[in-house]
Amino acid sequence: MLDFFGEANLAALFGLFGGIALGLAARIGRFCTLGAIEDCLYGADDKRLRMWGIAIGVAVISTHIAISFGGFEATSSAYLDRHWSPLATIIGGLLFGYGMALSGNCGYGALARLGGGDLRSFVIVIVMGLSAYFVMSGPLAHLRVWAFPVETGAASPQGFTQLFERSGIPPLVTGLLFGGALLGAALWQKEMRASYAHIIWGSVVGLAIFSGWLGTHWIAQNGFAVEPIETHSFAAPIGDTIYYSMTASGNTLSFSVGSIVGVVIGAILGSYSKGHFRWEACEDPRELRRQLLGASLMGPGAILAVGCSVGQGISAFSVLAYSAPVALIAIFCGAAFGLKQLIVGFAPAQ
Repeated sequence: MLDFFGEANLAALFGLFGGIALGLAARIGRFCTLGAIEDCLYGADDKRLRMWGIAIGVAVISTHIAISFGGFEATSSAYLDRHWSPLATIIGGLLFGYGMALSGNCGYGALARLGGGDLRSFVIVIVMGLSAYFVMSGPLAHLRVWAFPVETGAASPQGFTQLFERSGIPPLVTGLLFGGALLGAALWQKEMRASYAHIIWGSVVGLAIFSGWLGTHWIAQNGFAVEPIETHSFAAPIGDTIYYSMTASGNTLSFSVGSIVGVVIGAILGSYSKGHFRWEACEDPRELRRQLLGASLMGPGAILAVGCSVGQGISAFSVLAYSAPVALIAIFCGAAFGLKQLIVGFAPAQ
């Protein structure tokens, strides 16, 4: 298979198929970060938030089963190899969450809405990808590295699994305990256990994240070219895809490009299957201005936090990185602040 496709193209295929699953989950299963937070805070409905718990639990358990049986070397992932900066994670998470509230979507959600015909989301995706690159390797890269130095090759992996392993607890036990606790909390309510759609699509998201780890690890182990071990995230990969679209003749495909394209394809398929596809444009310039501001905050926020709501919230969580719960809480708090500003404002009650 490697001889036929080549490492880069095969990685893109793994990203494509996982991305399609994620796009379908967004459009058919209504898997959405901001939607889950808004439902919980203002709709008295936490089913979509519990759906996130299912996705994380499935990703943690499946990933740790692979770690235990030699199918995946987690310490090679960027979430565990880089020295963790709590301050950068918190600031980045807050920026990302607040920007997500202003935009009305995270990067993943914007891609899913783009697949449903929303042209406003196309603008959000472009601005988010460019702003991420602006801070990651563009004019503000030196300032970012000066403020938050990037140090890879950590002396010890930056994750709970490896921490507990040094105390004699096998990775499989750690994964089953953490993942099982998350699944148990998510399925605690009887109404949630009876909601098969939420359970199924939450599981699909968790398995899509796991498939990225498994596929890219297999390529790294069996291929000759150097390919990073990664899975789905939606900040820098959007910038990667924009860059590839301009340099394809002198560049190669990657997992990131396949993942981004896959989400859009999956969203298109999901939208048509539900009869929801329709072209939409922005009718209010003020709304578009707010969304662009949010997108311009999400890109840098995700770079500082080393991941977006999916990248840190599920992918980093699947390997139980120290940064994952901190980033997820910061994103939630930033989004809650932004939603309060938009929905009820900050004026004192009369």
